[in-house]
Amino acid sequence: MNYTSFFLPDLLFLLGNLSILPERVLIISLITVIVIDLSNRGRNTILLHRISLVSMSISVIASLCQWGIHSVSVASENCSISNFSYIFRLFLLICSPLSVLLSVDYIRCSKTVLAEFLFFVLTAGSGGMVLCWANDLVTLYAALELSSLSSCFLSGHTKKDIRSNEATTKFLLMSGASSSFLLYGFSPLYGISGGQLQLDKTADGLSLSQYLVAVCTSIAFTTAGTAFKPSLVPFHQWTPDVCEGVSPTPVVAFFSVTSKIAALALFTRLFGLIFPYLSNEWHIVVGLLATSSMILGNLIAVTQISMKRMLAYPSISQIGYIMIGVLAADPENGYASMITYTFIYILMNLGTFARITSFGLRTGTDNIRDYAGLYMKDPVLTFSPVLRSPSLGGIPPPSGFFGKLYLFWHGWKAGSYPSVLVALVTSVISIYYYLKIIKLMFTGKNERSDASTTYIQNSLVSPSISKSSIEIAMIIRALASILPGILIDPIIGITRNTLF
Repeated sequence: MNYTSFFLPDLLFLLGNLSILPERVLIISLITVIVIDLSNRGRNTILLHRISLVSMSISVIASLCQWGIHSVSVASENCSISNFSYIFRLFLLICSPLSVLLSVDYIRCSKTVLAEFLFFVLTAGSGGMVLCWANDLVTLYAALELSSLSSCFLSGHTKKDIRSNEATTKFLLMSGASSSFLLYGFSPLYGISGGQLQLDKTADGLSLSQYLVAVCTSIAFTTAGTAFKPSLVPFHQWTPDVCEGVSPTPVVAFFSVTSKIAALALFTRLFGLIFPYLSNEWHIVVGLLATSSMILGNLIAVTQISMKRMLAYPSISQIGYIMIGVLAADPENGYASMITYTFIYILMNLGTFARITSFGLRTGTDNIRDYAGLYMKDPVLTFSPVLRSPSLGGIPPPSGFFGKLYLFWHGWKAGSYPSVLVALVTSVISIYYYLKIIKLMFTGKNERSDASTTYIQNSLVSPSISKSSIEIAMIIRALASILPGILIDPIIGITRNTLF
């Protein structure tokens, strides 16, 4: 089968189809950002910031309208848009503007170029959105590389920082290795299925009786390649080093959620569409990876002294929790438990990074010990983690508790007893290090007399405005981490029936 024979007509069809309007808006926006930056020689940064936010807002509205109409369909062999695609596209569109809102002042303070940051954010978001509806192996791989490379370049955004350069090198090497594994997994599928590239046709062409060894080999390599992206143990080595080494905290916030959402979309669509008849085999492997991630992520997080590194390990364990929902998918509920908890995790994680972004702007430090006594110096900054940290740990009544309850209950009904039991125990461990930070902020004594007292002066806006805007953002996200718990039933109803 000659792939180039139908690639050009399908490409022209997609460019003229309104179903990919959100992606087209982002692409036009990133081109506009480049042109304006070159024309103004990097002077008008506020305009670039507004253009990116407006384009993302338009994409969100377009995605919601298309989803609400339920009449948008794509006949191309390379594109398959379903409720699952709409939900994950919306998640990515939520992450991008929230990350940009955190980034402007921080990027300006670090003396880096805002246009480059916005360009890579828009590119990574576009690549992740294509992953949600791509229907053939080539498009999936190209979209994954677009998202991964953009995130990699973002990690090295502060070019003069040695730690950032080291983090970028590790990220690039690990990303290249994972892509190689994924290609090795795709190659047997292409050969066994008779040269098919579409996911459904590839699944129909697999002959388990004749090529069982080749199919199992493909599953092994595909699992390894996709496990790198969400940082499942033992493919997690890059995550803590990259999160600690990347200087701009908003960059860490962006790809800590965006890369994981895109990886989840890729993982569920690949295994749900290509390997449905070998679910027992890959369920066992993924269950072991999820269990290892929950144990290792929570245990190592207890010993960390860097806030960003401490948040990196819980993110590994959170992916382990979410994988329980992937394994528990059923025709009635679909991926409802996984999608619901992913939505709650986005709000919780971005809100947490909003807190450490504000603290880093004022002090220039990332050490957990410097948060001691923060309540006496900044009650608003303390108020945010008091609401959000219990939600991350799964303490009632915040939304994280209801999300985990729904997730674990479906995992238990699906028969994932070992994974659910480990998740319950490790959730108790996570409560310890989250509450330890809250206790430190209220009762600890800071040995640094200048901590949490000064702002960086070379910001895009005045310190008072910066303080007000970031604090408002933290309060909104803290409330957003609680409200989904109250509205959990409508959210679950929306996310049902999403088995492609």
